[in-house]
Amino acid sequence: MKTKINKQQSFLLVITLLTSLCFSQTPNWDKAQWIWQEEDGPSNTWMSFRKTITINEIPEIVQANIAVDSKFWLWINGQIVLFEGGLSRGPSQAGEWNRKENITPTNSWYETVDIQPYLKTGENTIAILAWYWGRETHKGTHIDSGKGGLLFSAEIGEHHVVSDNSWKAIQHPGYDNTIEPASKALVQYPIKYNAQNPLNDWSENAWYTTKFNDEEWPSALEKGKAGVAPWYDLKENFVPKLLNHGLKNYANYDTLELPFTSKGQTISCKLPFNKQITPYLEIETERAGDTIFITTDNRLNKITATYITKKGKQAFEGFSWMNGHEILYTIPKDIKVNALKYRWMSVGEMAGRFEVDDPFYERLWWMGNHTLFVCARDNFMDCPDRERALWIGDVADQVGYLFYSMDHAGRQLLKKAILQTTAFSENGVIGALGPLRVRELVAQSLQFIAQGIWPYYLNTGDQETLEKAYPFVYDYLALFPMQENGLPEYRIRKSPDSWDWVDWGVKNTADKKPIQMAFYYLAIKEAKKMAEVLGKKEDVKWYDDRMKTMKPAFNKLYWKDGFYSSDPKKFKDDRANAIAIISGIANPEYYNQIVDNVLIPNHYSSPHFEWMAEEALFIAGRPEASLKRMKEQYQSQVEKEGMTTLYEMFPNGGSYNHAWNGSNKILSKYVAGVAPTKVAWSEYQIMPTLLHFKHLKKTIPTVMGEINVDMKKTENTYSLKLESPDNGTTVVVGIPKAGKEISTVAFNGVVFWKNGKKLVESSVVENENFLKFRLKSKNWQITATYK
Repeated sequence: MKTKINKQQSFLLVITLLTSLCFSQTPNWDKAQWIWQEEDGPSNTWMSFRKTITINEIPEIVQANIAVDSKFWLWINGQIVLFEGGLSRGPSQAGEWNRKENITPTNSWYETVDIQPYLKTGENTIAILAWYWGRETHKGTHIDSGKGGLLFSAEIGEHHVVSDNSWKAIQHPGYDNTIEPASKALVQYPIKYNAQNPLNDWSENAWYTTKFNDEEWPSALEKGKAGVAPWYDLKENFVPKLLNHGLKNYANYDTLELPFTSKGQTISCKLPFNKQITPYLEIETERAGDTIFITTDNRLNKITATYITKKGKQAFEGFSWMNGHEILYTIPKDIKVNALKYRWMSVGEMAGRFEVDDPFYERLWWMGNHTLFVCARDNFMDCPDRERALWIGDVADQVGYLFYSMDHAGRQLLKKAILQTTAFSENGVIGALGPLRVRELVAQSLQFIAQGIWPYYLNTGDQETLEKAYPFVYDYLALFPMQENGLPEYRIRKSPDSWDWVDWGVKNTADKKPIQMAFYYLAIKEAKKMAEVLGKKEDVKWYDDRMKTMKPAFNKLYWKDGFYSSDPKKFKDDRANAIAIISGIANPEYYNQIVDNVLIPNHYSSPHFEWMAEEALFIAGRPEASLKRMKEQYQSQVEKEGMTTLYEMFPNGGSYNHAWNGSNKILSKYVAGVAPTKVAWSEYQIMPTLLHFKHLKKTIPTVMGEINVDMKKTENTYSLKLESPDNGTTVVVGIPKAGKEISTVAFNGVVFWKNGKKLVESSVVENENFLKFRLKSKNWQITATYK
């Protein structure tokens, strides 16, 4: 079947190709060698590399291609070019690993870095600090190669600069690599740095500057060409580099009264919100050997920084990132403190906005937005402290609102999660925790298909990624044999590392059977859409056949006054009933009973399922109940002074920054009413449900460009100011009736509708809730009056 491409998709394709041609070149790895010291590691090793080159003429474009296991920092002529490059290892293609034989020939990422602005005619110094973790964890997303390594290639005019034994390399003497790992779950280490070393970091004569003399450094050892084991093939990192916001003053900078002389106390430095940061200090002391300890107020934080002083003025930045609301510096007595700062690194910009004239919901959205950002870095993660693990159910929760909050970088990070998770499938199983463990949590694997993979395609139009992921989607859904009762077999412990878990919730209870059946129905429903896009006609029929038998069977088997497999006199699970509505497997005539008997009185869900209960209430036509439930569940957190992120559990508990809080989706998609209706936002709708809100502003960073809406309503009027890309996309604008009769509707001052008749030729559809107009997406000022 031929795939039709509309104008908007063609536009995106052209822009992508032009960008690729202008800014990306195929790396020339021919003469490049992986380099390191003689030892393969050891673990937690920091290596310093230097190379001096002479350039007579600087080309207009100079790209350096750099691969490491595990992280790197790049300077040219003493200027920082890239702060923390590299990704945790794990890019792969199907069939590249064999779990049974414990073979993990995983490829390596490489970064492409523009170094042209940092070069000068004459001598240039390239300096790289590489950090080799040298470990894996049972919940990690990093696959250890077993050897530290650096690979570099840059073509500078006629010069091909590559990593080889002409580079100087030394294990950095300032970093103590004998310290214990942060925890069994985290692959990253804390920092212990002794300033009494000869490399003079953070000074004008530091080892990465042109002034430093490296004659006594040993030459790097060559470990093999590109493609050699254990690093294997090289895959370009397609996730935009972390955004470096630079060194910033703390929020309580004025109260710190810098500079000051320490009295030996712990100094609390406040962040404006919970961030991933690296801490920084500048001090003066007459004593060498004093210890400064840096941690955060986060009780789950395991990453710390320990700094051992030298005499005189000095500075230090701990490069292993940590998170919290406050950074705590314990500084010995009599040390003069000249500066305390932090560096925030983020995956792209916080491009989305939500403002509303109810401080509770506005603050809840703000807290959810910060929770999303602090749970994104090398991958989307469940939390940034305890595990940093790629649980795909958590990712699916994040997907619900990342398209309303994050820019291109966030979309690419989701692409990475999809490709990495599916590529490390085994025997058809899409693991819920990857890539190191194909650990199956059935509900999460099904949720990821339905609420992760399909929404990614819908919002981006990235068919190439869909094509790569789809075979694994079908293979997984085919693992569920159908039973005579018309439902698939309940799947549990079919893989060696499975876990029959659905949700924490109240008392760790869940009505698992109807939840799994509804998630499976939703997964095949969305997989059918994938198959239609890809022209898989036989698969479409397979999905249709299953859906036709499942829906009546589900309603027959589980329906009472809600959907239960347990005794409803003892337990009526809101989660099972919420996903039954969302999936479409529940008959609509049951919606009000479900709402009144289950979703309003029962709050068993954790935040992982809470947003689904709130979405189900909107789908059931009970928006007031949804917002009421949202407030009941989150009010204690929103009112907690000083908190800027959301907890893992209700009312609090676990981590205080857990990825699976998804109420932002409800506020964006249903209250603001903005959502894509065709692939890649080539068509979208604005169908607000304002309820008690009188003023709402929303910014959505879509692949087609930024959309801004500003809605206002009074007793007799409604207005919408729409700012959107004028690129041929279509918007369906719904004028909310709100129980009233619409008198007039004007667009940019021209009345289109009056007293039930259209005065200007336009596409108009009316239902009980909205008067809908189909318009070209551009800037519009829309006003409506009511009788």
